[in-house]
Amino acid sequence: MTAIDTFSEIKTAVGDYLDRSDINSQIDEFIRFGELRIFRECRLRAFETALSLTIASGVIAVPSAYIEMKYAYVDGSPTSPLQRKDLSYIYEKYPTRSADSKPKFYAREGSNFIFGPYPDSGYTIKGIYYGALTALSTDNETNWIATDAPDLLVYAALLEAEPFLGNDERIPVWEAAYNRTKAHIQAQDDQEAFSGSPLAVTAA
Repeated sequence: MTAIDTFSEIKTAVGDYLDRSDINSQIDEFIRFGELRIFRECRLRAFETALSLTIASGVIAVPSAYIEMKYAYVDGSPTSPLQRKDLSYIYEKYPTRSADSKPKFYAREGSNFIFGPYPDSGYTIKGIYYGALTALSTDNETNWIATDAPDLLVYAALLEAEPFLGNDERIPVWEAAYNRTKAHIQAQDDQEAFSGSPLAVTAA
């Protein structure tokens, strides 16, 4: 069997499964929408990106390609973990939006993260967030999904073709294959996070 690990090969595989020459021009779109579905539904280490931004005017900008925060903290010695809160909590608990003290909480407001208490200095915020990978295309033939989960992307792309296929009997088969593959990949990723040593209670 020919390996499938590039955009061009995924595109060919999707076209072969669809077997519909009249929608070949939409395959790039199906693949892109399939990628977006995967980013929305999966939380994998491959999508993790290090966060390191300095607070300015009380905020830090939401990173480009940001999907979801995994954890965040105020850098220093010692570090101070930040707890995510609703935007309303920040404004109700810390209504005075001027220099106060080191932040304990954060919330998203549009394209920025704001803090409570309002920062009294330009603290560096570090952590990990989930971010979308650079989209596959003829100019970017490969990414983690293409090399490590091409089957997931093929099924996701096929499902995006549903509006053009109508009541195609293959749709439920592809949906089941997508969900099964997604569950296996997520379980493998979760299992790896705890591999290497037995879990044990650690004394404080």
